[in-house]
Amino acid sequence: MTEIIKAVPAADVKEASKEMLQKQLFAIFTSPVNGMGPVFDHLEEHLAFQVQLEKDGILYAAGPMWTDDEESWEGEGLVVIRAQSRAEAMRIAQGDPMHKAGAREFRVRPWMINEGTVTVRLDMSSQSFAIV
Repeated sequence: MTEIIKAVPAADVKEASKEMLQKQLFAIFTSPVNGMGPVFDHLEEHLAFQVQLEKDGILYAAGPMWTDDEESWEGEGLVVIRAQSRAEAMRIAQGDPMHKAGAREFRVRPWMINEGTVTVRLDMSSQSFAIV
């Protein structure tokens, strides 16, 4: 009979992927507590908070999460940040106006990036760029 393994130490995963990037980030999963009204009430402040995190070099990526059919938004979001620890990531998440006001609740998960690609196109003649 094959043993069912439910968890592997992070150190073992890091050792197995030691040739990869191993960039430690933190994913903040956020969801509404009392429907969309309170979310919209605090959306402007939330977006200003996110932009400030971006300017401060903390925000890696963020945005709304659509329903599985890709047709609507139920107020859920994903925020990926740079932090030194989960405790620091928790403090950052607690500072979000959505969370401070109780419009959304959140959970923070450490996330290690190993694989992926980012492609940036820079057109010098038009002085424009695009992420493709």
